[in-house]
Amino acid sequence: MRVNRIGRARTAAVGLSLVALAAGVTTAAGPAVARPKTAPTAPAPACSTAFRIEQKLASGTTWRMCWRFESRSGLVLEDVSYQPPGEAAPIKVLNSAKLAQIHVPYDDGKNEFNDVTDYNFGSGLVNLAPAECPGGTIRSVKVPEGMDPAHPNVKGLCTTTRSRGHAYRMQVDTGDKVYQAQGKDLLVYTVNKVGWYEYMTEWRFQDDGTVNMNVGATGSLSPYDYDAGDGRGWPLGKGARAYATSHSHNVFWRLDFGLDGSSKGRVEQYDSVVSPPAAGGQGPTNKTTRTNVTKELAGDAKDMRWWRVVSATGKNKDGHARSYELVPGPTAKYPGRAFTKHDVYFTEYNKCEQYASNNPLNCGAGHGKSVDTWVNGQTLTHPVVWVNVGFHHIARDEDQQPMPVHWQGFSIAPRDVTAMNPLTPAALAGQNGQVEPRS
Repeated sequence: MRVNRIGRARTAAVGLSLVALAAGVTTAAGPAVARPKTAPTAPAPACSTAFRIEQKLASGTTWRMCWRFESRSGLVLEDVSYQPPGEAAPIKVLNSAKLAQIHVPYDDGKNEFNDVTDYNFGSGLVNLAPAECPGGTIRSVKVPEGMDPAHPNVKGLCTTTRSRGHAYRMQVDTGDKVYQAQGKDLLVYTVNKVGWYEYMTEWRFQDDGTVNMNVGATGSLSPYDYDAGDGRGWPLGKGARAYATSHSHNVFWRLDFGLDGSSKGRVEQYDSVVSPPAAGGQGPTNKTTRTNVTKELAGDAKDMRWWRVVSATGKNKDGHARSYELVPGPTAKYPGRAFTKHDVYFTEYNKCEQYASNNPLNCGAGHGKSVDTWVNGQTLTHPVVWVNVGFHHIARDEDQQPMPVHWQGFSIAPRDVTAMNPLTPAALAGQNGQVEPRS
């Protein structure tokens, strides 16, 4: 939705909501893993109580993290750790995670916005009504460079729990017993107002160790946006007189992994190739190869391609290196700018490189302003992951009024972080490796 720059610059609004979801387990499911009789006390995150988030879910999984708020990205999560049942201590996952840009180019070429850096995305944090945080707590956030300097404190951070449906289900071979559990998540979300848009930024921490990152756009179509007479828009309202200008939302996240407390992780890329059936074979063959990503990379998602960030120090109880896998969501990749041409970037850590485009920090003479320019051959010893997810918004009649939320995002999933499913019921805890008959 196009808006004028002056109005857009001072109407950003961020809303945070923290949702802790507990995993409901039926009596058949039991505890996830047998726990030690005396578990050591987990260290608290390195922040004061006011900026600490700690939620133990019903399954026994605990997520811990610190939060802070900045005028551009809004909510920043730091020192994120995950402690599933059966683990004596928290497992560090992320040093930090935040939004790194929302790039909004219009199809007619007349407007292009960087909502995070151009319009101080975080400064537009909005107050949340209690109904927006069901079963949770809304925290007050002191917003730097907020829209109303006389009232810098905004009730914009919600913490609560939310169900997500089945965590697993398994029927035994005899058919007379079912193991099942209902999953719960810790949800952290914010609402930021930028012009006519209201962006919902959510971080969803599952009890199985998965983290989902999503941005949802809602609010209103701009009343100044019904002028696409060039054939690029979509007719709204009665007849075909008003055309809303189509545009893209290219959302970037910046993830600084710290698996097992070390930033010295490594990156691996996996590709699979399917070949026709060999002579005498019943079906096609599939071969998967691993490529160690030792240098900075601008990567493109393809069918049967994926990446993982591997711990340099930690292993699970089976002796396998802990890692987190990137799980891309649906995307409409925008080819109009160099920094939007790739789905993921792996760069060597540089404190000055904070925003995927229009980086406002002074990184020195000749230093690029966008993430594509930072991929310049450095060896990866402390990799930072940038994920780009695009959405091409062609407005429809149903977008008025108000506009339904349209979401874009991705996930990171634990791969060998624990030796078994962290929610494994006690009766199946011994089935690690070759599976025994289900009885």
